[in-house]
Amino acid sequence: MSNSPDFTTRRRVLAAAGALAGISLVNGRVAFAQPKLGRVAYGQGSIDPFFAAGYVALKKGYFGEGGLEVEYLNSQSGPRTNQLLAAGQIVFGATAATAAPALTLAGKPATLVFGFDRKLTYANIIVRREDFDSGKIKSLKDLAGKRVGATQPQSSTWLMALYLMQKAGVADKVDIRPLGDLATMLGALKTGSVSASMATMSMMEQARQEGWGVPIFDATTESSWNEFMGGDVPGIAALTLQDTIQKRPEVVQAFVTGLVRAQDFISANSAAAVTDAIYDDYLNAFPREAIQKTLGVYKETVFLKDNLITQEAYDRMTAIMGDGRQFSNEEIKTVPYDRCVNMSFVRRARGL
Repeated sequence: MSNSPDFTTRRRVLAAAGALAGISLVNGRVAFAQPKLGRVAYGQGSIDPFFAAGYVALKKGYFGEGGLEVEYLNSQSGPRTNQLLAAGQIVFGATAATAAPALTLAGKPATLVFGFDRKLTYANIIVRREDFDSGKIKSLKDLAGKRVGATQPQSSTWLMALYLMQKAGVADKVDIRPLGDLATMLGALKTGSVSASMATMSMMEQARQEGWGVPIFDATTESSWNEFMGGDVPGIAALTLQDTIQKRPEVVQAFVTGLVRAQDFISANSAAAVTDAIYDDYLNAFPREAIQKTLGVYKETVFLKDNLITQEAYDRMTAIMGDGRQFSNEEIKTVPYDRCVNMSFVRRARGL
């Protein structure tokens, strides 16, 4: 996980002949070129395989095939993604699904338009193997009196750290430290600056492969997940401002359709083939083996194959945000599913 320049432009345009002549041959048939919809900036909140649909859509040119030119930004964290979206510096963001109700409550009405997953893949907690093997830290309860790394205050990793500590009954005894990005979190744990860290699966796999880290809470297992969450909860989602939906619905549709096509590619191909498609351009800061293993698990247990966020899943998510953890229950009541989720673009892309 290394820092990369903020902007990496991935411009996908129509074939030259189609652009000039207005038509092109596709499978032997005449196909009219899609109208150009202009350029939009798209920010993803970190570098991780849980954003695979975004990487595939960029790499395969699916946005461009719909007439949309997408400029990709590694926005480095959820809060920064939200700030950029609210300021109009990006048109679409992909980050924790909690962003839409949070932005809406902050006065910038936002809507989730595409679901990446059915589990919070960043809701894992890892510790150093020496502390685990010695018996010093074996469970969440053992984190009492210790420091746990997260990204930023009010971020999704911070929220899940607080939620899990409350579930374990030690929230008032744990110091949740905001450390910045995922790479910094991993480094802080490895060097002993914190006793545990929130982690994505790729972080867990890297720590395991290097031999120094072990999870004490693994959200990718069904038993652990159902014990703490009780069912599907959207982790990562794509969102945009409601103003964009109202004024530029054709742009939103092209963007969502590109992501839907990317998810279909992921579902139809092996983890190895997906890794081959996106590793060199987007994920080469990780060990390749860790990325392929992570994508294999995500394909089987995490990714939303239909990309539809249900009301039940959304309600579980907002319940985690409530009870004063991030917002009061009264505030959460003002951001119901119908206000912050719009799955019509996914349904249209899938012919539903």
